[in-house]
Amino acid sequence: MSNLDPRETRSADAREADQLAQLQAQLAPDVAAQIASLADLVKLPVLRKSELSKAQSANPPFGGITTKGITRLFQSPGPIYEPGGQGADWWRFGSALRAANIGAGDVVQNTFSYHFTPAGAMFESAAIAVGAQVFAAGPGQTELQVRAAADLGVTAYAGTPDYLGAILAKADEMGVDLSRIKKALVSGGPLFPPVRQAYADRGIHCLQCYGTADVGNIAYETIADAPMVVDEGVLVEIVTPGTGDPVAPGEIGEVVVTPLNPDYPLIRFATGDLSAFVPHTSACGRTNKRLAGWKGRADQATKIKGMFVRPEQVADLVSRMPTVARARVEVTHDGQRDEMTIKLETQETDSKPFEAITNEVLKLNANIHLVAPGELPRDGVVIADLR
Repeated sequence: MSNLDPRETRSADAREADQLAQLQAQLAPDVAAQIASLADLVKLPVLRKSELSKAQSANPPFGGITTKGITRLFQSPGPIYEPGGQGADWWRFGSALRAANIGAGDVVQNTFSYHFTPAGAMFESAAIAVGAQVFAAGPGQTELQVRAAADLGVTAYAGTPDYLGAILAKADEMGVDLSRIKKALVSGGPLFPPVRQAYADRGIHCLQCYGTADVGNIAYETIADAPMVVDEGVLVEIVTPGTGDPVAPGEIGEVVVTPLNPDYPLIRFATGDLSAFVPHTSACGRTNKRLAGWKGRADQATKIKGMFVRPEQVADLVSRMPTVARARVEVTHDGQRDEMTIKLETQETDSKPFEAITNEVLKLNANIHLVAPGELPRDGVVIADLR
């Protein structure tokens, strides 16, 4: 079985032209007229999970987003309601399974949850789309998982990184041979190197993928420990947390995703995760952009002196200071009280003009520290809680 789809080896120009056409087709005509290239996405607002939750509460179930062909409904914590459509591999995790060489002839033990959240359905539909059989196991009842894996001849695992280890340990304890399991695709948590190596020592090739309940597959490994390749069915941007502004190439920022899915057109959905684009293309032959993996959370809201300071406020602060390139809030505690220092990248030498603006936007007094342009780290951190 070839694990490459022709779309995955396209030139950047061919990919952009196709994706632009798909994007324009799912926008309202007046909005689509503003988008002449994918770079024009920055003209559209970022949609944050908190805003989606509020919109859904005011206009259930999907906050006024126009949907079509929806056959399944899910609820994730928040609550956030997500739809599922009837198309094959609707969430696009098939690309990740193919990269893990899972397909026809495989029996996949799908231990992702089928209860309320869409993860179980996501990986089941993907496995069926690539020609595999699926044991709809869900999580838990590890002894029964072992028995079923042996009886059904399971060859591949889908689930969280650690739970496969629990199944294998229980099989050892029970004296059950699960050596037919040779492949694994994991998500929903970090795949630490010792865990991956433990699976490799058992002859199991384990790769990981990255997605969310809202947008489906975002990126996936094609080579162990290499950067993840962005899925063909999404547009990914890396922006400064609290804004919709793209960071410079290679810098860490918040992952913002636009699925190319006319059934449920989420535009510029902020995942809350930090990552960065990695230069060059993958050695596997896929030509799409690559992600460096998870680098932390973009929601850095921090309570200081009893009040929350959020990345959006820091972005507002910078927008009101024409001579400031970027800002970083650092919070410390001297043993008695919180101290807030705001570092501003600027060529200015007098901090006084910035104090009033800071007090107005953040509603707190701060120590203003001016630094030279380029001095602040490009690590995606806008608010550093050092207490």
